[in-house]
Amino acid sequence: MSEAIQSQEIGTPVFFDLDEHEHAPGSSTMLGFWIYLMSDCLIFAVLFATYGVLAGNYAAGPRPDEIFELPLLAVNTAMLLFSSITYGFSMIAMQNRKKEAVLGWLIVTALFGACFVGIELYEFAGLIHEGASPERSGFLSGFFTLVGTHGLHVTFGIIWMITLMVQVYKRGLIEANRRRLMCLSMFWHFLDVIWIGVFTFVYLIRVI
Repeated sequence: MSEAIQSQEIGTPVFFDLDEHEHAPGSSTMLGFWIYLMSDCLIFAVLFATYGVLAGNYAAGPRPDEIFELPLLAVNTAMLLFSSITYGFSMIAMQNRKKEAVLGWLIVTALFGACFVGIELYEFAGLIHEGASPERSGFLSGFFTLVGTHGLHVTFGIIWMITLMVQVYKRGLIEANRRRLMCLSMFWHFLDVIWIGVFTFVYLIRVI
């Protein structure tokens, strides 16, 4: 909006342009999501640090090499890494404006993610059944908190993905849906990076 302000010295109207600067569509959304990811990085950094402090406190309970099954964990890791690849295929299909292909690859991605969460719940149930519950030791408390928080993020990501599939199916690859798919892509790949850290720092190093 432009306003005319009367000059007291000259007596002629002086116009000041008070219009807001134009921004690229969706730029504030992407910036806000990057800020969210940075805050999530801080959360996981704290959880990794906490686990690092508590990892040696077994309290006469089971040790990592006694309860972790690396073959099962390797399968679980493969599920999440494959889901990252299939999500990449969905983004390629989005760039080519292929709605059906986007939906198909998102379904495959969600299934891989669901397998990952299912295997993780199976692992948790087995540990608790064997008496290795979170309150047993500091090590187990840190383990369940870190791995469980990552699992919750994957679960929320799957719910978000299903919601986006419904929106794409109903409204197509409009600009808003493309922007949402980009945000979910960053979130999903971020979870992959975090899991590689979990698998290495929590499982692999402790067992070897």
